[in-house]
Amino acid sequence: MNNETPLKNDEQQAQEAGPISQWLTSKGFSNESLEPDHLGVEIISIEPTCLNNIACVLKDNGFDYLQCQGGYDEGAGAKLVCFYHLIAMNEIITTNSTKSIDKKPREVRLKIFLPRDGELKVPSLYGLFRGSDWQERETYDMFGISFEGHPHPKRLLMPEDWKGWPLRKDYIQPDFYEMQDAY
Repeated sequence: MNNETPLKNDEQQAQEAGPISQWLTSKGFSNESLEPDHLGVEIISIEPTCLNNIACVLKDNGFDYLQCQGGYDEGAGAKLVCFYHLIAMNEIITTNSTKSIDKKPREVRLKIFLPRDGELKVPSLYGLFRGSDWQERETYDMFGISFEGHPHPKRLLMPEDWKGWPLRKDYIQPDFYEMQDAY
């Protein structure tokens, strides 16, 4: 018996895509639907060049709250990932005001996969979601992913002269520790 999974054609992938991915595709936005997370939140992979347009369209469609922006490292030599978790917050407020709290809010997670040896640049969403300010700075500080158009592109947690990106899995900790005065 063959243990390999057969490749899916475009029609099968479109049928398996989540509703938000299908909607984006119908609007002409290139994306790839990934497997939902353990809570059922739809995850969509996009290219960095599409981020601003897709985020703007999603915001116009009700995803008005950036709950979280961050990054992670898939492993030494593997890709770095920048993600955005968007929620239709106005729908939650409207639902709660009508005392019908059974409805689950619409959520979506956008992911951008970046080759670690390539250009680690993503457009900033600061102009669309002000809450991305410190989150994007932290992602830059820990992983080295730059956010083009960010108004304050500097380190947030580490000293300005720090070398390297501490949360990358291939990061080598320096052998020295700077002693600071206790006063």
